[in-house]
Amino acid sequence: MTWFAVVLGSAVVIVAVVVVVRALRVRPAPSGPPGAGLVVDPDRVAGRLAEAIRCPTISHQDPAQFDPGPFAELRAAFERSFPRLHASLRREIVSEHSLLYTWEGSDASLRPALLMGHLDVVPVEAGTEANWTHPPFSGAIADGFVWGRGTLDTKGSVVATLEAVETLLAQGFRPRRTVYLAFGHDEEVSGRRGAKVMADLLRSRGVELEWVIDEGGAILAEGSVSGVEAPVAMVGVAEKGYLTLRLTAKGPGGHSAMPPRATAIPALARAIRRLERHPFPPRLREPTLGFLAATATRMPFAKKLALANLWLTRPFVARVMTRNPTTAALVRTTTATTILQAGTKENVVPQTAQATVNLRLLPSETVDTALARVRRVLGPGVRVEPASEGWNPSPVSPTETEAYRVVSRTIHSLFPETVVAPVLVVGATDSRYYTPIAESTFRFVPIALTREDMGRIHGTDERISVEALAACVAFFVRLIQEAA
Repeated sequence: MTWFAVVLGSAVVIVAVVVVVRALRVRPAPSGPPGAGLVVDPDRVAGRLAEAIRCPTISHQDPAQFDPGPFAELRAAFERSFPRLHASLRREIVSEHSLLYTWEGSDASLRPALLMGHLDVVPVEAGTEANWTHPPFSGAIADGFVWGRGTLDTKGSVVATLEAVETLLAQGFRPRRTVYLAFGHDEEVSGRRGAKVMADLLRSRGVELEWVIDEGGAILAEGSVSGVEAPVAMVGVAEKGYLTLRLTAKGPGGHSAMPPRATAIPALARAIRRLERHPFPPRLREPTLGFLAATATRMPFAKKLALANLWLTRPFVARVMTRNPTTAALVRTTTATTILQAGTKENVVPQTAQATVNLRLLPSETVDTALARVRRVLGPGVRVEPASEGWNPSPVSPTETEAYRVVSRTIHSLFPETVVAPVLVVGATDSRYYTPIAESTFRFVPIALTREDMGRIHGTDERISVEALAACVAFFVRLIQEAA
């Protein structure tokens, strides 16, 4: 055996030992004892949510279809359901329909906290109403669920937040830290008149927030995360940016009986194909690294080997994650062609063809860098321009803070077997408007969801279990008690 072979063999053994030892050290974090019991009247809170669902506060894409009546009805329902809250907190109606509540704390030196959600809901697709088990705006309470549009997105969490404050007021609780409640009325159509205006209002008053909690993540049932035999609380600590591009190809038009060469539609099709064949490169960074570290504690040993040794396996893990659309969205900027436009008559070759492409930007990417890359990939033959105003990814909120530890402890006190994992939210939430004035932003609602439940959001038969709704109330009570 040569000297080189001895050295190489020794190095291999050392690496193998390091890899195994690191994997053996990956163990679940102690969850701690469950919190003291809190009595929540599930029937009462279910009834209050049902009343809110009966107010069809719909955000239509066409502003001309907006109906202010249901928003006024919802405000009146809240006043009836939460009398202590409306007697004790200051309420401001912002942009005519959004609600901003202020619960003054006893210690002005502490930075305030903000709990938020939105009051508006998406429309029910025309022609699908009969597919619902219960009418979408009936607020039916049946089979252990409250049914209707908005139960999950997000009237359920809004009502739970209000119920939590009402409960604490009944107990004589007063927060040391000022607490804001902010509920926008147009999240489903950008939030620019609701959440943005409220965030700007607080900023103009010099408010600097300790933390914000909004929708985004939930508790996924056991088995929903591949290889993890435990429920996972997905606490969003960042969200992707957003950019919509319009691709335009031009070419000679003419009669379809004598089609010219190099026409617009084939040129556009080739451009779309190039974009698909040259995706943005995968990048394994925070908060996805934190998510993998947290979930690895409940994975089989073979997966622990890979995830505990990313210094060696990072390129392999990133490639594996790109094979599934769900995990691919966590490691790369995604592109999706969503609209195609070309032609006006079956026998006329169009001179212009356009495609709309939606991008969700990974943290570290920006609107400018993404636009530049798409232009570079497609080359000079197709014009690429922004189709609407985009925004950069949010900052990543740190997890080594007391605010994150409070959220984690509160989850464990109610769901002791749950893995708490920081995660990148791939959609957009109203919380992005508050990041300039917030130290930390968490996107999480403690509602246990199955894969089937996730398909109900913006879909048919949206519902929330009465038990989950009561647990949501308990979560917000404990979160306010601990953090405020």
